[in-house]
Amino acid sequence: MRRHIIGIDEAGRGPLAGPVAVGVVLFPERFDWRLLRGIKDSKQLTPDAREAWYANLLMLRREYDVQFAVSFSSARVIDARGIVPAVFAGITRSLARLEADPRHSELLLDGALHAPAHFTHQRTIIRGDETEPAIALASIAAKVRRDRLMRRYALQFPAYNFDLHKGYGTKAHREVFKRLGPCPIHRQSFLRKWI
Repeated sequence: MRRHIIGIDEAGRGPLAGPVAVGVVLFPERFDWRLLRGIKDSKQLTPDAREAWYANLLMLRREYDVQFAVSFSSARVIDARGIVPAVFAGITRSLARLEADPRHSELLLDGALHAPAHFTHQRTIIRGDETEPAIALASIAAKVRRDRLMRRYALQFPAYNFDLHKGYGTKAHREVFKRLGPCPIHRQSFLRKWI
């Protein structure tokens, strides 16, 4: 009998700089899904709405035994191993941190994601962040934590304005890059494609 639903999604697959983040949210048996009514994929929410849902997630952890973990794979890991293995490593680490039991967990993963094979009850759902509340909350956790980290990087590397574009290949980011070159959190393997 599967007792837990686990939602999994990532944020930051495509940027030129910064890590990729993987959010994993574990819901207890008989969770009241009405508590997630109105949730949307993180990309469809404003930053303030994402922060509000993240605050809800912290409340759900305190009051309803919802557990979650967010794991990062750095630009260096992405360059050395590739984006797909970097995301997989984040999934593996987050599941381990939550001590998820493969025998009693049903994993719902967004897009083309997959979990370690010993989690035999896993489903990959195209656009799952739009249809599955468990995945949507995982996407919000990953996005909020990654955005917060990129704002900290903006203090460390102020010329790059990471607080504004979060490392994505915007026109402003590319212009700064052309002027200054890469900083330590740029993904060297992505730069050829975008610059």
